[in-house]
Amino acid sequence: MSLRLVLERLLVGLALIGIWQALTAIYGVTWFSSPLRVALRIVAWLENGQLERNAWATLQAALLGFVLGAVPGCLLPIALRRLPVLAAVLDPFFIAGYAVPKLALAPLLVVWFGVGIWSKVALVGSLSFFLMLFQVQAGVRGIDPKLVRMAEVLGATEAQVARRIVWPATIPYMLAGLRIALPFAIGGTAVAEMVSANRGLGYLIQAASMSFDPTGSFTAIVTLTTLVAAANLLVGRIERGLLAWRPRAA
Repeated sequence: MSLRLVLERLLVGLALIGIWQALTAIYGVTWFSSPLRVALRIVAWLENGQLERNAWATLQAALLGFVLGAVPGCLLPIALRRLPVLAAVLDPFFIAGYAVPKLALAPLLVVWFGVGIWSKVALVGSLSFFLMLFQVQAGVRGIDPKLVRMAEVLGATEAQVARRIVWPATIPYMLAGLRIALPFAIGGTAVAEMVSANRGLGYLIQAASMSFDPTGSFTAIVTLTTLVAAANLLVGRIERGLLAWRPRAA
């Protein structure tokens, strides 16, 4: 990352903080808690352990749900590559499942799994599954069939075709899905925690809102945004490592 890009991003961040401070000055801290108040609350919550405890609860549910949903979401399109008739039969059901508003399932998931971590894991898992499924499915369908037939003519086994052709072709799509699904997993966990939870960043947002404490709400939101940004940076590093073989765009 170039120094210029870092400086430009820093300037954008400072501009956003300036707009935030201006809104606080115009409407008052009752509606927009100031950046200074939020920074002081972050320090206070770090000192008493409240911020780490709730951030870890959100991150734990998000990562567990993401893994349980994303792994089958990646593998299923690859498995269905050799079964085009079955893939065509299942397509409308995948679309229907994706179209179901996941937040509408949150109350049912609480009934089925309780208010603990597993209701959030189920919600995030269902969201991650469909996001990864359609991304990898696009990669699989984009593979040139002539290339696969040529490899088979030359004697390549199905395992060799999968390792040498299918996986390299779908990895960029997996990484694109990862870049979309992982932030959604963290945000979706927080939303689920706002519906029903006794810990987590979403719980902090909801509790602070019910107590008319905008500083608490903004503190949890800033922490949540930081986690999403950190996840995006991590995915970017993974992407650069796995796709280092590709030529850079001019």
